Amino acid sequence: MSQNWDRRDFLSLLGIGGLVFASGLPGCGRSATAGTTAAPPAVGRPEDFFFLQLSDTHWGYQGPANPAADVTLEHAVATINAVDVRPDFIVFTGDLTHTTDDAGQRRERMKRFREIVSKLKVPDVRFLAGEHDAAPDRGEAYREAFGEPTYAFDHKGVHFVALDNASMPGGAIGDAQLAWLQTDLARVPADVPLVVLAHRPLFPLFPDWEWTTKDGQRAIDVLAARDNVTVFYGHIHQEHHFTTGRVAHHSARSLVFPLPAPGSSPKKAPLPWDASSPDHGLGWRSVAPGAGPAKIVEVAYR
Repeated sequence: MSQNWDRRDFLSLLGIGGLVFASGLPGCGRSATAGTTAAPPAVGRPEDFFFLQLSDTHWGYQGPANPAADVTLEHAVATINAVDVRPDFIVFTGDLTHTTDDAGQRRERMKRFREIVSKLKVPDVRFLAGEHDAAPDRGEAYREAFGEPTYAFDHKGVHFVALDNASMPGGAIGDAQLAWLQTDLARVPADVPLVVLAHRPLFPLFPDWEWTTKDGQRAIDVLAARDNVTVFYGHIHQEHHFTTGRVAHHSARSLVFPLPAPGSSPKKAPLPWDASSPDHGLGWRSVAPGAGPAKIVEVAYR
């Protein structure tokens, strides 16, 4: 990892400090066999880099689960900017704003969200839709503010795919998007590492709380044909790791409030604000794919 992150960098990023989770995990940015990746001319040789995943910022939320919700996003932007080492890009994996039935207010929240994150000192910032952003109008306001929620891009030898499993009722991906996924992957050599970005989990983590994707198994079946696939998602407001066959799935914390572990309480509701907690159960993720095992770091919010 060329950026040479160390404890001092994390202390700087967090303001006070606290490394929540760091480990090398297979399935992202490395060959499934020899630990190196071939260099197909269409994509290029994989290089060391890292990106940040932020999720579930819920801009516009007001409630006891986070009395500082109106400044949490701005504080995160400021602390990320305070670190000298810059990520190659940042991705927000959905629920950028908190849901509202007022179409005008929905657009205002998206506008304000964009204004805040425009201050991030990174070369590229990317977005995904969450159900709070897109479900009320099937993504109409989201598309006006952020463009199409389904897209693909290549970065330093890794192919990235962003899926929309939040706009359609029940969190479905839909036939058209699944066909697009198959077409997109058909042009990418099989040994190129693949990272999938989504809002909801593709697998049935806890359907009673809508922690699933209605037709997610169909997407997993498409992805399972490749050796090197990692999925990063949000929605559940906590760290979670799961594997379906050869596909690794990792969720990110929320930046506004945590939710209980799957099925651990009678209903899904924000956990009470704990003023004594050093990070309040909030955070974001640093991901560093490379020629060796990916380094995935859960960064606590302070």
